[in-house]
Amino acid sequence: MVAAELSRSSCGATRTLGLQVITSRWFMVFGCLLIMSMSGSTYIFGIYSNDIKTSLGYDQTTLNLIGFFKDLGGNIGIISGVINEVTPPWVVLAIGVTMNFSGYFMIWLAVTGRIAKPQVWQMCLYICIGANSQTFSNTGALVTCVKNFPEIRGIVIGLLKGFTGLSGAIISQLFHAFYGHNSKALIFLIAWLPAAVSCVFLRTVRLMKADKQENELKMFYHLLYISLGLAGFLMILIILQNGTVFSRAEYAGGASVVLILLFAPLAVVIREEFKTWNTKKSTINNPNPSQLKVITQNPPPIEIPEQKPPPPQAAAEAAQPVPWWRDVFKPPERGEDYNILQAVFSIDMIILFTAITFGIGGTLTAIDNLGQIGKALGYPTKSITTFVSLVSIWNYLGRVASGFASEFFLAKYKFPRPLMFTIVLLLSCTGHLLIAFGVHNSLYFASVIMGFCFGAQWPLIFAIISEIFGLKYYSTLHSLGGGASPLGAYIFNVRVTGYLYDREAMKQLTAKGLIRKEGEDLTCVGVHCYKLAFLIITATTLIGCFVSFILVIRTRKFYRGDIYKKFREQQISES
Repeated sequence: MVAAELSRSSCGATRTLGLQVITSRWFMVFGCLLIMSMSGSTYIFGIYSNDIKTSLGYDQTTLNLIGFFKDLGGNIGIISGVINEVTPPWVVLAIGVTMNFSGYFMIWLAVTGRIAKPQVWQMCLYICIGANSQTFSNTGALVTCVKNFPEIRGIVIGLLKGFTGLSGAIISQLFHAFYGHNSKALIFLIAWLPAAVSCVFLRTVRLMKADKQENELKMFYHLLYISLGLAGFLMILIILQNGTVFSRAEYAGGASVVLILLFAPLAVVIREEFKTWNTKKSTINNPNPSQLKVITQNPPPIEIPEQKPPPPQAAAEAAQPVPWWRDVFKPPERGEDYNILQAVFSIDMIILFTAITFGIGGTLTAIDNLGQIGKALGYPTKSITTFVSLVSIWNYLGRVASGFASEFFLAKYKFPRPLMFTIVLLLSCTGHLLIAFGVHNSLYFASVIMGFCFGAQWPLIFAIISEIFGLKYYSTLHSLGGGASPLGAYIFNVRVTGYLYDREAMKQLTAKGLIRKEGEDLTCVGVHCYKLAFLIITATTLIGCFVSFILVIRTRKFYRGDIYKKFREQQISES
């Protein structure tokens, strides 16, 4: 009997091209890109936060408390990670769809007065639920892609998180095309649009065999070039919209181009799968005898070397399970698969968690308060929208730059990712100081720096966690890094920035001889509203840099080695 690769390829080639496209792993990547491009609604909180504040009569501390619960929901992904460990990705995405719509829809009802004014704790719960859906989409899409492409995880994380960074600008453009300048309607848009996109690709996102192809790096660079074109077009739109007044038709035209560029990766996917489909088809029509594998009816027996059984005592010890608590403080070597408790109690994770708390907590505070900062410094409303859009663009650039650059420097120069993370934290101090001193028009530069640094931190954090602690429990472990962010945001946003803002606002109100009425929002004007808060944030970020550098020293030997060796050996053994 003669069997060949031809028999396997013939089954695949008989499928239609359309079926091959939608079942391919590249279409899975395309679906993940679209899901991630709609999963960053938490980053445009600055656009609609003032609607929440004025329509519900909150002071800045209360608004910052709501912002904290947004960050808490958007970064605590333990639940989504644990669910993803035991269920397929579509289950995680489906739960995220339900949470996204229900949370933001309730906020929209409250802000537009369609329901009675909710209690503050209810608003915190609504936004926490809506924002937590982002962790479900991140876990379902990002973790699945990392496991499908383990050897280029930095590039995968950078590209996917880059689309998340762009999502704020994308949703803003679609919002203007759909609803004009009604910022309350933006809350309704982010309730239904991300949920609809995730529903479309529920069964597309799945774990597939991590079989490395020669052109997979080239494919990701093609996707990167398309995303750069999308980011460039969005940047041009933002500049034009800041300088001129766009009509509804012009907004619609811009949004149409955005949608075309957003779906452009599908053309790359179809082209790649068409090549594969053609190759299989030609192999069936013109089989190459040199590629056939001949298998005889009675193959010669294979001699298996005799192995001595292990001693009874050793066999008994191997069969006896090790209690879960015994090896918590005896983790494996870096790069091997830690269990969850080993990772949680490891010194490396504690150091990384501390650095994230001090680092990302500060940049997240700046982004959440960008609208209020612009208002305090006297910038027009149109400029405040520009700041938020600039944060989205540079958030994207930071993510793809850190993802692709860190992978390149790691592969070529053994440049450790923790060192790049430390450099990014140091750069963010520049943006904090620009906000603190309120130099004329400096908020444009500050928004660029804050967006870039905030975006650059995430791919580095997620890649570092996957490299040091392994991929076996990555669904849960990657959320531990995100969990440090809301802790820092609560400290800096609520306890520091919100408190100092309200204190300064009360001083200004008292100086005018006025008394604040109950239910009236509290407004502060001038540089002093945020100066002391961001000086404190700058100091703590420098502490985060020092802590991060300790991790650099601890992992320097690990990053000098071949950290992806075991994945190549695994592929060789499976082939």
